[in-house]
Amino acid sequence: MNIHEYQAKGLLREFGVPVSNGGLATTAKEARAVAEGLPGPIWVVKAQIHAGGRGKGGGVKVCRSLDEVEQAAQKIIGMQLVTHQTGPEGKKVHKVWIEQGTDITRELYLAVVLDRASECLTVMASPDGGMDIEKVAAETPDRIFTTRLDGGHHVWPFQARDLFFGCGLTPAQVGEGIKLLQGLANLAASKDATLVEINPLAISTEGHLVALDAKMNFDESSLKRHPEIAALADPEEVDPLERKGQELGVNYVRLDGYVGTMVNGAGLAMATMDAIKQAGAAPANFLDAGGGADENVVAAGFELMLSDPHVKGILINIFGGILRCDIIAQGVVNAAKKVDLKLPLVVRLEGTNVEEGRRILKESGLKFETANTMAEAAKRIAELTTGAQA
Repeated sequence: MNIHEYQAKGLLREFGVPVSNGGLATTAKEARAVAEGLPGPIWVVKAQIHAGGRGKGGGVKVCRSLDEVEQAAQKIIGMQLVTHQTGPEGKKVHKVWIEQGTDITRELYLAVVLDRASECLTVMASPDGGMDIEKVAAETPDRIFTTRLDGGHHVWPFQARDLFFGCGLTPAQVGEGIKLLQGLANLAASKDATLVEINPLAISTEGHLVALDAKMNFDESSLKRHPEIAALADPEEVDPLERKGQELGVNYVRLDGYVGTMVNGAGLAMATMDAIKQAGAAPANFLDAGGGADENVVAAGFELMLSDPHVKGILINIFGGILRCDIIAQGVVNAAKKVDLKLPLVVRLEGTNVEEGRRILKESGLKFETANTMAEAAKRIAELTTGAQA
């Protein structure tokens, strides 16, 4: 789960990490009022969306008067902000964070991130802050320094010293950095974060470290242990169809293709999407109906897929185990009639009671096709939706 910059900075402050003072606004008038309560003469107005690259997209403005703050907020609030992380459709900005300006001399990069390969939290630091860390890693990997958290939750002072001296800090700044990094590591470990990133971590003209930006991501499976983190979720940042899927109790992720898919089991769903791509088509979603799918779940899945205007055909791929094929077949038939399905539909069933399931489909009177293998089903739905992507 992602959170906004202003929420992340609140957590940083809670764990002893220095951040600039600021306030949240949802209107231009509110933005001006916030700026009036902050020291000038420079303020920064920052769009709050769950995506990076906001500055390049016009979502961050440096202002030198209260009038400029109000004008910048007026322009940013309500805009469809497009960055390299939002995709071409962008994200609508509903609020802005107004922050007092900070005079800086340098920008660094610092993060605690879950390294899935080594199965532990790892610290990443670089003297090249303010840039895309992926670009730094690709072009100058020697300028990224890493160290693993001891025991998965603790960073030792000597580890922090090595990182910050490697970034060219003075002994006094390294001392500040040790305390800052320990707070960052404590935050990540205690809140089950998969990413706690400060980019840039700036050095002010007075020589002190301050977090100018913050990005955090948390393990959704851990949210039951952290209601205070779960409460930070912003429903406006979730895709409307994915939000609807959550409400219906269906595991749904929207993709950019045109073939709707419904499968039982995450592994089978991934394989089905691969098969669709190999057949020359593109999946419109990940939809795992789960092992307890029934007619209501199938109907909910159809409703979700048909809500996406990009969907031009549907592939159902079910392997019956605990969930018997005859039950899912009857659910498909009833759901298709309920939603008055008009799009091409290919159904592939295999497993427990498969023959009975196929009989139910064949005798339903509905216009859809069946397939015996996943490859055959993917090939057929690709043929039925040829040209749909145009």
